[in-house]
Amino acid sequence: MKLPTDPAENLATLIRCPSVTPAEGGALGALEAMLKPLGFAVERPLFSEEGTPDVENLYARRSGNGPHLMFAGHTDVVPPGDEASWSHPPFSAAVHNGEMYGRGAVDMKGGIACFVAAVARHVEKKGGFKGSVSLLITGDEEGPSINGTSKLLEWAAAKGEQWDASLVGEPTNPDKLGDMIKIGRRGSISGIVTVNGVQGHVAYPHLADNPVRGLLTLADALLAPPLDEGTKDFQPTNLEITSIDVGNPSVNVLPAKASLSFNIRFNDTWTDETLQAEIHNRLDRASGRKKYRDGRKEPIAFDLVWRDRPSHVFLTRDDKLVSALSGSVSAVTGRTPTLSTSGGTSDARFIKDYCPVVEFGLVGKTMHMVDERVPVADLETLTNIYGRFLEDWFG
Repeated sequence: MKLPTDPAENLATLIRCPSVTPAEGGALGALEAMLKPLGFAVERPLFSEEGTPDVENLYARRSGNGPHLMFAGHTDVVPPGDEASWSHPPFSAAVHNGEMYGRGAVDMKGGIACFVAAVARHVEKKGGFKGSVSLLITGDEEGPSINGTSKLLEWAAAKGEQWDASLVGEPTNPDKLGDMIKIGRRGSISGIVTVNGVQGHVAYPHLADNPVRGLLTLADALLAPPLDEGTKDFQPTNLEITSIDVGNPSVNVLPAKASLSFNIRFNDTWTDETLQAEIHNRLDRASGRKKYRDGRKEPIAFDLVWRDRPSHVFLTRDDKLVSALSGSVSAVTGRTPTLSTSGGTSDARFIKDYCPVVEFGLVGKTMHMVDERVPVADLETLTNIYGRFLEDWFG
């Protein structure tokens, strides 16, 4: 039986599965077909929650005596957008000028394809590992992330699964393979501030209370001064106002309310609790300011609502895991990877509650773009890195 040792073939098979989140699209079935000949026991639990789509996931384990390494990732992809804008159909896995085109090529079916190939080569040459290898693959990373990795981890842990370390195959490299390993992530928290005013005629502002003026005052307080200057391991916390909404179609009517949405990416200066308290304090202090509101005695009337669940900041300090991956990257590419906590959130935010976790995958320049693609040569390089890492980590 031919084993899935060729990462390009593996990736082509996965790309041809149109697994636009939350659809399975055949991708998990294709992955199961690759893993079973390698000795993996495969399960595909389906998770549900009211108000969200059902999501199928995959958990596969090849058991052995020794430590347990988990590879985590996702087969769901974002929509391709206007397919006519693609140089090659987004689910064709066409190869042109040494690059494979397709939605999910780098984010992140490519990482999965390479890890499977690395495992297959190890099994083909050396048999088993000095321990257990599992793959925890979700179909909900690009979606609301409710019926995916978080529930899959809970489900597996309830069955008695325990892991010593995890590698997430997200595309971490900004320019070249070997640039960057993610050893942590900033936290993320979002909120909506709504200012309640009094509707009226713009020619008679004293008879009304324009909420936009109050909202601008509160926005000033959110944006300055900076929340911090960064730490040894993390860049400065940044708050970004992402939307200001009034919903007023008229130019001569003062609206009754105005709102703004914001997101904060925060470092280990804060917890989500201390950061929420800081934002509340800033808004409370600013509500009494007269800036933009001359003649107003009453404070700005506002509501603050926190959205969704916060993502917690974390930093991985497992020397064995970090050094094994960093050494493998250097041995294969000749580059010394930067150990970084930059970027957005990933499913590592869930995994860090179960075991130490790092992230390393392909170059992410084209992820989510039209003509998402990966050099075929990079697939071979990443497979070699993963293979070296498996040998070094199991030791």
